[in-house]
Amino acid sequence: MAERGQLPHPAKRLCCRPGYGSGCRPGQRAGGSGPGGGALCAGPSSAAAAAALGLLPLGKTQSPESLLDIAARKVAEKWPFQRVEERFERIPEPVQRRIVYWSFPRSEREICMYSSFNTGAEDPAAGPGGAAAPGGAMDVAAAAADENRLPFRRGIALLDGGCVDNVLQVGFHLSGTVTEPAMQSEPETVCNVAISFDRCKITSVTCSCGNKDIFYCAHVVALSLYRIRKPDQVKLHLPISETLFQMNRDQLQKFVQYLITVHHTEVLPTAQKLADEILSQNSEINQVHGALWMCIVLNPHCKLEQKSSWLKQLKKWNSVDVCPWEDGNHGNELPNLTNALPQGANANQDSSNRPHRTVFTRAIEACDLHWQDSHLQHIISSDLYTNYCYHDDTENLLFDSQGWPLWHEHVPTACARVDALRSHGYPREALRLAIAIVNTLRRQQQKQLEMFRAQKKDLLHRGVTSITNLEGWVGHPLDPIGTLFGSLMEACRVDDDSFHGFSDFTENLGQCKSLEYQHLPAHKFLEEGESYLTLAVEVALIGLGQQRIMPDGLYAQEKVCRNEEQLISKLQEIELDDTLVKIFRKQAVFLLEGGPYSGLGEVIHRESVPMHTFAKYLFTSLLPHDAELAYKTALRAMRLLVLESTAPSGDLSRPHHIASVVPNRYPRWFTLSHIESQQCELASTMLTAAKGDVRRLETVLESIQKNIHSSSHIFKLAQDAFKIATLMDSLPDITLLKVSLELGLQVMRMTLSTLNWRRREMVRWLVTCATEVGVYALDSIMQNWFTLFTPTEATSIVATTVMSNSTIVRLHLDCHQQEKLAGSARTLALQCAMKDPQNCALSALTLCEKDHIAFETAYQIVLDAATAGMSYSQLFTIARYMEHRGYPMRAYKLATLAMTHLNLSYNQDTHPAINDVLWACALSHSLGKNELAAIIPLVVKSVKCATVLSDILRRCTLTTPGMVGLHGRRNSGKLMSLDKAPLRQLLDATIGAYINTTHSRLTHISPRHYSEFIEFLSKARETFLMAHDGHIQFTQFIDNLKQIYKGKKKLMMLVRERFG
Repeated sequence: MAERGQLPHPAKRLCCRPGYGSGCRPGQRAGGSGPGGGALCAGPSSAAAAAALGLLPLGKTQSPESLLDIAARKVAEKWPFQRVEERFERIPEPVQRRIVYWSFPRSEREICMYSSFNTGAEDPAAGPGGAAAPGGAMDVAAAAADENRLPFRRGIALLDGGCVDNVLQVGFHLSGTVTEPAMQSEPETVCNVAISFDRCKITSVTCSCGNKDIFYCAHVVALSLYRIRKPDQVKLHLPISETLFQMNRDQLQKFVQYLITVHHTEVLPTAQKLADEILSQNSEINQVHGALWMCIVLNPHCKLEQKSSWLKQLKKWNSVDVCPWEDGNHGNELPNLTNALPQGANANQDSSNRPHRTVFTRAIEACDLHWQDSHLQHIISSDLYTNYCYHDDTENLLFDSQGWPLWHEHVPTACARVDALRSHGYPREALRLAIAIVNTLRRQQQKQLEMFRAQKKDLLHRGVTSITNLEGWVGHPLDPIGTLFGSLMEACRVDDDSFHGFSDFTENLGQCKSLEYQHLPAHKFLEEGESYLTLAVEVALIGLGQQRIMPDGLYAQEKVCRNEEQLISKLQEIELDDTLVKIFRKQAVFLLEGGPYSGLGEVIHRESVPMHTFAKYLFTSLLPHDAELAYKTALRAMRLLVLESTAPSGDLSRPHHIASVVPNRYPRWFTLSHIESQQCELASTMLTAAKGDVRRLETVLESIQKNIHSSSHIFKLAQDAFKIATLMDSLPDITLLKVSLELGLQVMRMTLSTLNWRRREMVRWLVTCATEVGVYALDSIMQNWFTLFTPTEATSIVATTVMSNSTIVRLHLDCHQQEKLAGSARTLALQCAMKDPQNCALSALTLCEKDHIAFETAYQIVLDAATAGMSYSQLFTIARYMEHRGYPMRAYKLATLAMTHLNLSYNQDTHPAINDVLWACALSHSLGKNELAAIIPLVVKSVKCATVLSDILRRCTLTTPGMVGLHGRRNSGKLMSLDKAPLRQLLDATIGAYINTTHSRLTHISPRHYSEFIEFLSKARETFLMAHDGHIQFTQFIDNLKQIYKGKKKLMMLVRERFG
């Protein structure tokens, strides 16, 4: 026996098999049958080749993948899902599902490679280097046994044995259970397996069997192969973050409770430890909205060792790879403002290389803060802390001009102190600090106004602005304005004597809608007539009116919108009295004159957060008390600079100017559609309020036309104005109707050259609106139709509607007015027919029927366009219209022009134009021999289909041409001869068409069409026999067929049986 060559290592031998190639299609094995064998990989070959190899039944084809699957597979291979979320504003759920679906590995070769390097036992028969010693069949058996011990083979066996169960894919995480069957010495065991993956690569595996090596155990192999081979049997969910994002607070609480209940042995110890730490001294902290971890580390009585312990734990959590970012999935590149404080140890830290901020970053930074500042201690501990030595020459004064204490600190951080004091059971101290912060903000607002007034002329001349607050207070992770507002509103609802605790304002607000907030006796550090309520309202208005840059990322931008709406909702619960109206007036004036520090200033940054929602609230609140100020505020807020091509540039001389932080780019505003809808709501509110006031309506109209860039929103405003103007309980407001019409005209101009699925609805509505305004409005839109409508819209919708009886009745027109309006409509129709005869000629003829000159002009336009540009179907349609109107000669003329554009081949016996051809021939036949003689050559030239020609031939031989004359008189005469022109030409053409068609059919005929072909020859014989020598011609034709196609024996036998 010849000596056998060395066998490769079992793992290498297994991975190198053709059955585990990398070219397999997803979910398919490349190998044949065998243990765990799947379908053979077909590769890119065609269906025919696959059928030839026995992979597919003959005649079967493979369905191509959808474009969605192809694109999703490519994205899943190359892009991290995080980048996909950042790049696109909204990813539809079906798209997300397919990306997640295709992100799992599809190559079994890699699974084999990472699971087959160790068999789990040494082979004593193996030679040096792992080669098997020679030994014949025993060596082969040993190698096979060695191979079967590989985790990959064992995994296949587990999969084939149905041991894989409970398979679930949640985002990019696959989990399941694999049951290890009972052995003689060991009982049955169930292993929990979890696999994480990204871009078609497995990134980590865990198994309860204890496998911790970098190579996969048999259980991981079994679960992986289950997902590869049976992907459609795996239950798939989107990433859990998508689900959590949709939950409200109650649902999240229930989710955590059930999670602990189901997995109490694994989760409960950690959950209890965290709960004990979070509860700290006051259990009500769980009801406080805000930065929870900031509250914990800012506990005023937290010992140094406790803070160190918290800092260590927070840093540990912060270092975990999956630690969530503070602003969702988008990095916050703003400077470290929490550390940029007098107390911050890292105030000068370089932020250029700072990592993304996580949910724990601010709490870590807050560990550097303390409560030992003597000024801070005096503020929170005493109501009598004053100093009347005031000097207005320093920036960070400790007291204002009245001797009241101020607290200069990064505003969100200062408010986090207030939140911490409330959370740990110090409501009095929290209130004192809140008042000091609000007084500081009010003083800063006044100083900023004075500074702007001093520089106003220069700044407005240059058209520049600056933003000193890089972090907006509304939508901030620490919710500073909400914290101040909640603390002050809490003080409005309790007696001074019983003010020893607090209940969360936001929790009770929904239950106490009818609760009346009282102006409690003034605190020592409040102005005369002020109260906690006025202070709360004022700080809310200051925060909402702050000019702030729109943050990056979907999560942060949605939070800005959500927090603004929540704060306004709380303000709307408060009933305004004279005292509060004064606050509104004061703040509205401040915001209008506040320059770059206000979102309502004269010049704002292009990427400043819009004020539409806030301005709508200000407008409705101020309108009953100061309409002028209300309109001025709302009109100022209407702008949306981010959509304008030119916007104010930045003041580069300012050290905190936003241009130094955000590069010059077109911003990605994920909430832009919501912002535009709020802008539209503000405009609609003003339109409703301005009804009956001509001056204000004109002002609001100008603002809408200048600032709103969405045609759909302008159309909505036009419809709103129309509804308000035509309310049933009052006469129409003609000014508001004109505003509605103007907006509608702007929509027409905006959408004229763009695709808009609501365009026809918009055009119909505009005509209705113009009808309500009056006849002069209808006449105006028809005079200027080319700037508003396409020719088709102008004729088929506008002119047709204007000339309808319902419009005439609605307008109460006399005869003279009707004729004038109809004249404008006819002029429009003719202009449209000249511009677009293909689509407008028929409408123009219809509209001009009652005016002879206009009708003749329209007909001439059709004739001029017939030779170039108009299709046969359009010409046939107009020709039939002419016959219907009683113009048969004109119809005949157009029919002959249409025939010159037509071409019917031999096999087009179901072409839609056949009925038009038959009609044209019938019309010519009815007109007389000359007309028929003129059209037959055109038919012969254009129509090559034998059955159509024979049909025309028979119809022409049934009656005499002109048998029914133009005036209904019956003509006398003989039938036309088939031996003379023009029918002889038609007969020859028909016979020739049958001969050509017969040869064309025989070229590609199959046995199942033989009987149909014999019937076709029978029809051909009927046509041949119409000629005087037709019998001879047909016999010769059949003989030729027998000679030429004698190879088709069965077919020729059928021909002989039928035709001899």
